[in-house]
Amino acid sequence: MHIYFLQHSPLFGPARLADWLTGMGHSHNHCRLDEGELPPPLANCDALVLLDALEPPEAALLKRERKLVDRAMKSSKPVLGIGYGAGLIAESLGAIVSPAVQPEIGWQPLTLADESPFDLPETFEALLWHRDIFGLPDGCLPLGSTPAGPVQGFAWDLGRVIALQWHLELTAQDTTALCDHDLPTAANIPTIHTRDEMLRDPKRFDRQAALLDRIMTQWLEYR
Repeated sequence: MHIYFLQHSPLFGPARLADWLTGMGHSHNHCRLDEGELPPPLANCDALVLLDALEPPEAALLKRERKLVDRAMKSSKPVLGIGYGAGLIAESLGAIVSPAVQPEIGWQPLTLADESPFDLPETFEALLWHRDIFGLPDGCLPLGSTPAGPVQGFAWDLGRVIALQWHLELTAQDTTALCDHDLPTAANIPTIHTRDEMLRDPKRFDRQAALLDRIMTQWLEYR
């Protein structure tokens, strides 16, 4: 399969996603919307991955991107969105994306939803980095929740489309760069962790890699 990434920021690249695809024999390419590149035609890929963003692309590019997402949703091709990309999927399905009362930045415990179609542990830890929330669109299955966020992801169309607030793709190096450029100063806010809290245990990133493998394998099996 050939997978296309839509990238919105140098801080949120394909990361482990690209490594996983290459290791499994898939090819991939990416469009740098943050550098003014136009989204590709849907016919150029077998699956689409919408990466996170610190801010949306400029208006004309965003309009093109939304059209591509709508076409992908109506196709039979797998679609995966992370963070901002998950929000684009939620909006395409009629949900509202809004600022979170409690931004979640750091390692958070997630509880797998009973309705989740994915084979994941009942509870697990994942790295979150988001300031927006969305509701569960009609016809979607919830994937998991945190104490501060009841909808941390959902699946649609039997798992062909996935929207995630979790950053399973991030490595320690990626997280270090995010901490250097986007970590807010927030004292005593439990949902925002310090740089040290996020980076002190490298094994956390290894456990994330195992979860990513399970998600990606099951996602592409729905093709």
